[in-house]
This record gives sequence, structure tokens and C-alpha cells, in this order.
Amino acid sequence: MSNQLEKVKELIELRAQARLGGGAKAIEKQHDKGKYTARERISMLLDEGSFEEMDMFVQHRCTNFGMDKKHYLGDGVVTGYGTIEGRLVYVFAQDFTVSAGSLSETMSLKICKVMDMAMKMGAPCIGLNDSGGARIQEGINALAGYAEIFQRNILASGVIPQISGIFGPCAGGAVYSPALTDFTLMMEGTSYMFLTGPKVVKTVTGEDVSQEDLGGASVHSTRSGVTHFTASTEEEGLALIRKLLSYIPQNNLEEPPYVDCTDPIDRLEDSLNEIVPDSPNKAYDMYEVIGAIVDNGEFLEIQRDFAKNIIIGFARFNGQSVGIVANQPKFLAGVLDCNASRKAARFVRLCDAYSIPVVTVVNTEGFGKSEGDDQAGGIRQAARMAGVYAEATTVKVAVLAGEAVGPAYTVFAACADWRVAVQGCTVAPLAPEAAVTVLYKDEIFASDNIVNATKAKAAAYAKEVCSANAAVANGAADTIADAATARGAVAQALDMLASKRTVRLAKKHGNITL
Repeated sequence: MSNQLEKVKELIELRAQARLGGGAKAIEKQHDKGKYTARERISMLLDEGSFEEMDMFVQHRCTNFGMDKKHYLGDGVVTGYGTIEGRLVYVFAQDFTVSAGSLSETMSLKICKVMDMAMKMGAPCIGLNDSGGARIQEGINALAGYAEIFQRNILASGVIPQISGIFGPCAGGAVYSPALTDFTLMMEGTSYMFLTGPKVVKTVTGEDVSQEDLGGASVHSTRSGVTHFTASTEEEGLALIRKLLSYIPQNNLEEPPYVDCTDPIDRLEDSLNEIVPDSPNKAYDMYEVIGAIVDNGEFLEIQRDFAKNIIIGFARFNGQSVGIVANQPKFLAGVLDCNASRKAARFVRLCDAYSIPVVTVVNTEGFGKSEGDDQAGGIRQAARMAGVYAEATTVKVAVLAGEAVGPAYTVFAACADWRVAVQGCTVAPLAPEAAVTVLYKDEIFASDNIVNATKAKAAAYAKEVCSANAAVANGAADTIADAATARGAVAQALDMLASKRTVRLAKKHGNITL
């Protein structure tokens, strides 16, 4: 055999060795846990045959604690690039079969390299996390590696989409990076995110707590809001990432993806006249409204189980990708608390970063506080959301489909580029019942039936001052529509606003409350 053929054979063998990661037994153990390997996950995520691996033969440089005798090609993370629906993406996937996916100095260098490439090329960066944390044998070098990754998370934020899939443990310093990215997905039952694990908690506090209760998907999807999506299987999770990317541009300089629309923009949805009541005091399910007005009823909800009084997610109007923000009257009457304000504010900020239009469906009396909120915290979060909406230069369309009372109108609609008032809505500084108790206090309390007198005055006040007709007449809304034609009104507004350009005063950054 020639020398050249020997070299080719050696290369093939090295590649085969690298693809085994921690070895056949470690792979089998990973499968026994119901988990895929790093390369298997990448294969399912990317278009078939599109993955090109980088730094396949990198090895760690640690010689302490017997590490000089433990070497694996690739050193616990698989990095490279490929395509999703033909669009370029960069990816890194931690390999739990190699030293429990623990982060080493060379691992961080591989991850940073692929993140740098993603920023240079203007393409999304997807991280698939499955790691026990920092490789303690390397001491401070591992921690310094995390710092380098965090720095790139910050540099990339608002420039390219960053998505984190948590497919196993994610502990200590490892959790900061996913939390800094645009979207986080967790696996139900097999993924965890916590700063300190159950053993450390037990040592410090004496409290016994399970991994699931400390940092499982259920905790972060319902209570903390750290994760945006959960999935019951890894196949489902990876499919979710692919679907999510279909709504997002490659970077902050490109337009959001467009999909040919087969759903007529002038489609009448008569059911909405039944769903959206004439009286704004009657609750309805906002999901029914969203499903009726967007293209083909397709809506990708984000943070579904967190702060249910507000709904956020992606949809399309006439093929154009948009972000949806909508009050949910069926939960806490749609009143906004701290969590709902934080949820909406971050989503609008993301849409603004990537020039994705925001369609806000308004039906709320405004801001309140739920259990656990303090008054000061509520004020800060309400102010933050107001600041985010006002600061956003992306296209903003507001649909007034119920109550737009007081600060709710000010935040959601006042700074919108186009406002659609739906017949039956209420636009006012106070709810009519509250307003008339101030305006007609003496007359009402002098009546024989205070309740009936209040209702009569409120009805008259609502018709004269707070109705959709009044909103259009005084400039609080730009057009009026019945519920059935709301889809067409929104689609036309988005088309008209497509060329929007905004120039702001030069500054480093604002200082709105966080």
C-alpha cells in the first residue's frame, strides 16, 4: 500500500474514532437513559447530509489528576455548520459520553470559534447542552472558558439568533449562557438547569430537594420563565427548533422569512363576531381570536405555561412573519402583573432586534399585581414594558379587541404605528363604571337604586366617550372594523407599513428600568 493510501486510511480511522466520542459503552449508557448522543442530535436537527464538522480532532491540554491519560478526540463537544431548510446555521453539541460533557479550556475554544464564525457569517447559532458543568480538573481555566462564551453571547445578542436546547444537566456556570440566548428549550424529565445541585443544597441548607423540583423543565416553564419551550421527546424538541427558525431572520440586517400564503387576507371570519362579545366585560378565549386571524390558524406560542395572562408567539399575516402579543381575558381577566410584563417586554425587544413586526391584541384593564408581587416591583415592570414598546422601531400594529383602559392603551396602542378599533371595544382612561362614579357621584348616590343608576350612566358614557366610533373620531384609533374583518385590517396595515424607517438620536444605550 502506498504512503498516501496509508495516510487516507489513518484519517478514516481517526474520524471513526472521533465519532465514537466516549466509546461504545458510554454511548450505550446514554441511550439507556433515553437520550441521544451529540452527533445523533445534530443529525436530526440539520438537513440530511448538510453537517460539516469543525475541530474534530481537538484534545484537551490538562495534565493534572491523571487527565494526561484520558484523551478523546473532539474533547466532549461537536461543532460545525450545516443547513435547516436550506438556511445556514452553526451548531455546537456537548457530548455527555466524554467526561460527562464537562467544559474544558479546549472545549470553550471550540464553542467560541463556532460562535465567532456565526457572527461573521450572519447566521443563527444553536447550542445543544448536555453537561455536568466545568471540568474541575482544569480549575480556573474551565471557568475562564465560560467567561469567553458569555462574552460572545453578549456580542451576538441582537445580531444573530441564539437558541439553546437543554438535553441533559446544565449546572453552575453552564446555565448563564443559555439564559443569555434568545430562546431556551428544555426536555421534560431529562434536562435540568440550576446554579447549585441538590447535593450542594443539602450540604448548605440541609434541605432535600430533587433535581426536577430544583431546576426541571416544569419549574422553569411555569415559575421562573427561564425556558421558552418544553418537549417530551428529543425528536419533538429538535423539530421545535427547526420550526422556530422558520419565523426568524438569519441576522439583524435581513428581513424575516416570507412564506407563500394560501390563506386569503380578506377572508371573513364570521365566528369572531360571536367570540368577541359586544360587552368588553365578558371574557373570551384569546387563542380563538389569534387562530382565526393569522394565516391558516398557525401560531407558535412561546412560554405557554408562564404568566398565562398574556400570550406571546410567532404567526404570519399574508406570509409575513410577525410577533403576537395578546392579553388573555380568561386568565386573571387579562390584568398584567410582574411576570406578564417581563414576558411581553423581552419578547417585544427580541422582535425589535430582528425587525419582526409586532401585532398586539389588546383586552385588559391594565396593570395590577398578583400573589408574590410587590407594588414597587409592579411599577418597575410596567414601566419597563412601556419603555420597551416606546423604544421599539419595528412595525407595531395594535388591535383594540375589548378593554384598552388607562395605561394599557398608553403602553400597547398609543405608540403603535396603526391602531384598529374593533366594534364593541372600550378605549378610556378608566373603566366606564369607575369613571361615572367620579363624574356623576352625587347624582348616582342620590338615586333610589345606585346599581341601576351606575349601569345606566356607564352605558351612556361608554357609548359617547369610550366606544370604537369615539376612538376613531378623536384619533385614539386609526380605523374601525368588526371582528370578522380584523384579519384583513391587520394584513393591510402590515403591508402599508412594510417600508417603515425610523431614525433615533445617537446614544450608547438607554437606561430604562430592568
